[in-house]
Amino acid sequence: MAPNNGRAPLSAHLALRIALAARELSGVDTGQLLRSLLGVTGEPITEARLARLRLNRLRHCLLSTVDGPSPPMTERQLQRALGLLKGRGVQMPEEPLPAVEPYREGELPDSVRIACASDGGERLDGSFGSCVRFLIYQLSPSASRLVALREPGPVAPNEDRHASRAELLHDCQLLYTLSIGGPAAAKVIRLGTHPIKVMRPIPAREIVEELQQVLATAPPPWLARAMGSDPATRRASIAETEDTP
Repeated sequence: MAPNNGRAPLSAHLALRIALAARELSGVDTGQLLRSLLGVTGEPITEARLARLRLNRLRHCLLSTVDGPSPPMTERQLQRALGLLKGRGVQMPEEPLPAVEPYREGELPDSVRIACASDGGERLDGSFGSCVRFLIYQLSPSASRLVALREPGPVAPNEDRHASRAELLHDCQLLYTLSIGGPAAAKVIRLGTHPIKVMRPIPAREIVEELQQVLATAPPPWLARAMGSDPATRRASIAETEDTP
């Protein structure tokens, strides 16, 4: 789906969901549904915002934004459309892997390295113990790069699978994953990586952008230390920046 009036383009996965949902609704086309969703969620439309969408809210916005007579939508159509918007039963063709960007240590000052468990494309949609690969990002408050794709190799019968996977993340400060068990989390933490569970699959870049906002304002003390500065020094630096004309 192309940008609309200067709006950022939707991801292919979200565009497919909206198109499929519009087909379920009699008298509603994709553009009308998109305008209704923008009225509900605001901009940008994200997977997290669609996950919070409720049936009554969707119905109200569709009826208030569609020109002319009210479309002949049934309750069943609305329920099916809502399920598609939330991603239920929507299967995307396998996405191509994202390109790794060159990076030399120290090129991004005040940066951290994170890992996202992934099963396809540039998405955070895997679990620590079973994901196909880890997307490794280096990010600072103002820039980010995908610096590596790390795929767990085969594990020997007497080898600890979780320890082997944790070792792949030894240089990462954070791990984002859909799930991770207690014993596996302990192995990850032992190597200096902090695991964070995400409730649902989302584009990995959404996590990168959210974390950049945290880094740019007031990261927690342990994260500030990982960025190479103590919290007090960082707060002073932010204050000086804000006071600069």
